[in-house]
Formats: sequence, C-alpha cells, structure tokens
Amino acid sequence: MDDLTVVREFEADVAPLTDEARGAARVRLRRAIIQEGRPGALSRRLMLRAAVVGTATAAVAGGVVVAGRHEGGGGADAPRMAALSAAELLQKAAVRSRVVGAGMPIPRDDQYVYTKTYITRTYVKDGKRRTWTDESWMSVDGSKPSRRQEYGKVHHDPPLGKHEVMWPPTEYAELAQWPTDPDKLLDRLRGAWSAGDKSARWTVGSDKAHSAPLSQEDIDSMAFANAVQFFVVPRIMPPGLEAATFEAVARIPRIRIDREAVDGLGRKGVAVSYPKYDFAFIFDATDYTYLGLRQKGSTADLVDGKFKYRDWYHETRARQELGVVDRIGQRP
Repeated sequence: MDDLTVVREFEADVAPLTDEARGAARVRLRRAIIQEGRPGALSRRLMLRAAVVGTATAAVAGGVVVAGRHEGGGGADAPRMAALSAAELLQKAAVRSRVVGAGMPIPRDDQYVYTKTYITRTYVKDGKRRTWTDESWMSVDGSKPSRRQEYGKVHHDPPLGKHEVMWPPTEYAELAQWPTDPDKLLDRLRGAWSAGDKSARWTVGSDKAHSAPLSQEDIDSMAFANAVQFFVVPRIMPPGLEAATFEAVARIPRIRIDREAVDGLGRKGVAVSYPKYDFAFIFDATDYTYLGLRQKGSTADLVDGKFKYRDWYHETRARQELGVVDRIGQRP
C-alpha cells in the first residue's frame, strides 16, 4: 500500500482539519512519535520472560497493573467514537501509526533511543497527586551503558551481558526479524501455546515452566500482556511493527473499549484493555494516535516469598517524545 492510499484510508471518515488543527499537526509531526518507560521501579534487566505470565503478570517488580476508569472524553467526536468497536479502533490506530511513523529514522547500533515520558499518579487512599517527567537514553543494541529515569530517579545501567535475554527484544536488529503480518505476529505474542502446547505456564521470578493447564483465555491474555510490553520499555519499532501490533491485538477475542479515557497530559482519548488485566492502551479520541498507557498499581513488599501490596494508585503514562540520538544527554 502506498503512502497516499494510507492517508486516504485514514481520512475517509474524519472531518476536514481546520487551519488551527493543521498547524498543531505540523508541530506534532516535528516532534518524534514516542514510546517509553515501564510500570513501577522495574529495572531494564528484569523485563524478561516474566512479562508473559497470565494473572501473575500483575505482580512483576512491585507494580500491579490494572485498568482504572477515568473521567473525560466525549465532545463532538463522541458519536463517531461510540460507533467503533475495540477492534475497529485498533485498525484505525494501525493506519495512523503507519502515517506518523513513516519518517522515523532507522537507528544504528551505536546510537541511543531517547524517550520523554510524563507520568501522573493519583493515590486511592487520600487522592494525593504526583507527577514526573522522565527522560531516558537507552543503548540501541544494549552494548553501551544507558541512562534511564524512573519517577525522577536516575539509573545508570551497564551494557547488557552476552547471554541476557530481553523479551520482547529492545534491540532494533532483533525486532527487525519479527513479523509484520498481524496473524503471524499474534502467534508470536501468544508464544509456544499457540502451537497447541497448553501444559506449560511461566511463573514470575522463575526461568522454568510449571505444569498447569492453560485455557485459550489464558493464552490470549498472555498475548495482550506481551503486546503491552512493546510500549513499556523504550524501543524504536521497525517500519510496520507497531501497526501490526495494534492489528494483532485487534484479533484477540474479548478486548474491550473505554470511550472516556484521559491521558497524563489531559488529552481526551479512548482506551483498549483485556478483561483479565487492568492496564490499557490509550489512543487519541480524534485521530487514533497512540498516547500512552493507563494502569493501577501499588507498592509491593516481598514477605515470606509472597508479594504484599499497599498504597494503591491510578497512573497514566503519556509518551511525549521519542527519537534517535548519538550520545547520552543529547535530545532530538
């Protein structure tokens, strides 16, 4: 499909832009599309295979991830948005991703992925609100030291070891090997279980599989969780992979839509989540651009081998900027 066809398809049911909107769009396109951070205080080195766990994924590294409901949305676009299903929204988000991501540079292995993320957290108990603007510089191939910021705290990460595994991978060369056909990608996100092996189940904090029957819903929930992982750890997606991710998620049964979502920057959006988990993608309610993630979490303490949770909060993570730079401290 050529670029003009993509644009025509995307704009087919969208009202003509005003001059003000076109100006805002130009500014937006000058800023690189983004992707970012991660929930909780999760080290880059800990975002491993545990990300695919079924219900236990919510406990990874002290961040229980759930989808809270937020007020907002509506307005002139509500009737058109109300007519869309979650799958239809994701298809439009995929078209939008191809349009906006067309100018994203292909990074070299010696460069860094720069991300800027705005985080808003509201505590359930007392309504206290905190915000952070985090910036990170992550080595493209993991061979160089990285600097990442999480909730205002700066971490200096050494290079990844030769045998360390990131899943999904962050290295561009590895991601370039992933399929951009949504059906094949969904099989990859579902993992070995898509081939009919439903006897093994991964457990958080373990590199071994434990025998336990898996339902199709378990497998689908793992696929959704794996798709989310593409957006919690900073990475540059090869052409078409982000769009294919949205299209793959659109094929997962039981995904649901929340038409009254707001991201951390106050932008009106619509959220897509899976019933088994309480985290969600947030998309712009007007042009379907991916805005960020929404979650509910808590502080976790490991007591006698079990997580105990306290200080529950609602959190939104709005991606503000993503780009490729040559050194730590440089901005696009």
